[in-house]
Amino acid sequence: MTLLKLSAALVFAAFVSASGAAAQTGAECVFTIHNDTDENTLIGFYTSEDDGSTWSDNWLGRQMAPGQSAKAEFTADTCACDQVFQAGWLGEDNVSEIMDDPHTIDICEASNVYLGDDEVSFD
Repeated sequence: MTLLKLSAALVFAAFVSASGAAAQTGAECVFTIHNDTDENTLIGFYTSEDDGSTWSDNWLGRQMAPGQSAKAEFTADTCACDQVFQAGWLGEDNVSEIMDDPHTIDICEASNVYLGDDEVSFD
């Protein structure tokens, strides 16, 4: 199991395959990020405490290929139910980062965040 880089907003993020992701609950400030695309590589995941005015450091320490997942946990003082996040995807030049629009989810209700082609869902 490869560990992902710690950021200021994280206590822990671990790299696991989608099939090996353990059940967890968003109510405990733990969730799993899923790259739910067919061809796109996820290279960034950012959160904002001020509705998108400023962004956290990248939560990911490595790229996530289609079908891969990463477990993440907010620290107790950063775990409000409503979380604003933005995903970054590897550009066609294999260098640049293409940013998705910001999204808001209720992390108290979500255990899984699925980042798809032009869509985000959670359960």
